[in-house]
Amino acid sequence: MITFLAIAAFVAAYVLIATERIHRVAAALWGAAAMVLLGVVDAESAFFSPDTGIEWNVIFLLLGMMMIVSVLRRTGVFEYLAIWAAKRARGRPFAVMVMLVVITAVASALLDNVTTVLLVAPVTFLVCDRLNAPPIPYLIAEAMASNIGGTATLVGDPPNIIIAARSGLSFNDFLLHLAPVVVVLLVVFIGLCRVLFRSAFRYDPERAEAVMSLDEKEAIEDPRLLVISLAVLALVLLAFVLHSVLHLDPSIVALLGAGALVAITRLEPKDYLSEVEWPTLVFFAGLFVMVGGLVKVGVVDDLGRALGDAVGDRYLLASSVVVWVSAGLSAVIDNIPYVATMAPIINDLAGGAGQQGQALWWALALGADLGGNATAVGASANVVVLGIAARNGHPISFWQFTKYGLVVAPVTVAISWLYLVLRYFVLA
Repeated sequence: MITFLAIAAFVAAYVLIATERIHRVAAALWGAAAMVLLGVVDAESAFFSPDTGIEWNVIFLLLGMMMIVSVLRRTGVFEYLAIWAAKRARGRPFAVMVMLVVITAVASALLDNVTTVLLVAPVTFLVCDRLNAPPIPYLIAEAMASNIGGTATLVGDPPNIIIAARSGLSFNDFLLHLAPVVVVLLVVFIGLCRVLFRSAFRYDPERAEAVMSLDEKEAIEDPRLLVISLAVLALVLLAFVLHSVLHLDPSIVALLGAGALVAITRLEPKDYLSEVEWPTLVFFAGLFVMVGGLVKVGVVDDLGRALGDAVGDRYLLASSVVVWVSAGLSAVIDNIPYVATMAPIINDLAGGAGQQGQALWWALALGADLGGNATAVGASANVVVLGIAARNGHPISFWQFTKYGLVVAPVTVAISWLYLVLRYFVLA
């Protein structure tokens, strides 16, 4: 009975988020409160459990990076980058989108995808304003590109870190097995952008000419603050890349970087807290509690074990089911607790089956990472972009994002499935 009620509460909250009958933050908090009132979640499981509680590493990673971005905004560097990008693209909107998408995807392979969209989004608003282009298509494309690019490496997406910890796969393993298909996916995605967002590519010759006459160097307002901020940011990014050596979680690195920047610059709290997306952080907290409730009553675990019982040691079938089921579930529940629950099951299925067994891990990574593009709440980067867009006066509705995601996700997952079949079963 409790399991049924927990599922009902989750579905009800998700419907409220999807239909936007109430604000998504209120819907997430309503869902979290329902889990508490039903007795599924208590303080221990909501705040302290690594399996069912709020993922504080995500919350504090976002907080630290938002503070760093707030300080960077004061320097004028985003205006500089916006003018530079627009001039390199000669004011042509599609060329600007391609440039931003590629930058986002490559950066997401080295950083986590949430950090990347936090850095790229301010540039997007400025360049779109300069070119009189609608920013929403660019923001949606960047969120999706961050999820695609983050799939390529161990540090690019949190589920990959979980998979590496459980499977023993290295950074080079991820790069060797996933980077090739990600390059193909990125090319296909750029082609999809040309079709899906074609109405946004209105070329304005006068705006383009005005942009070409600008001097981006004049946009820098505080050179000293810029040098300090970029130095701190560089150290933070280096620590992200050296995660396996330093053994420091990204959240700790982000908070240390934000603290160091604040201490060195001696800025007032209003200067570095004004740009923090507090509603986004609260939404994540509520969403984690909701999903944790499903994990605690065994719904996600039951689905995983049913999968294991159904496919047995038929690795081609197992890989196909894992990639598609992971994509479908990651579209509606956060992929971090999902992958954490599935990892031991995949470990049992893969066993000592060599390359074909290893294909199950790549199927889990591809499905969980790419499936998040299907809906507005399927991936952390999507939620952050929606929060930034709303804060800047360009709200993106759940369905406005999802109508594009329901095209991009199936196409990219289908290509990934074909890659798995060819590389690990047909041509192995």
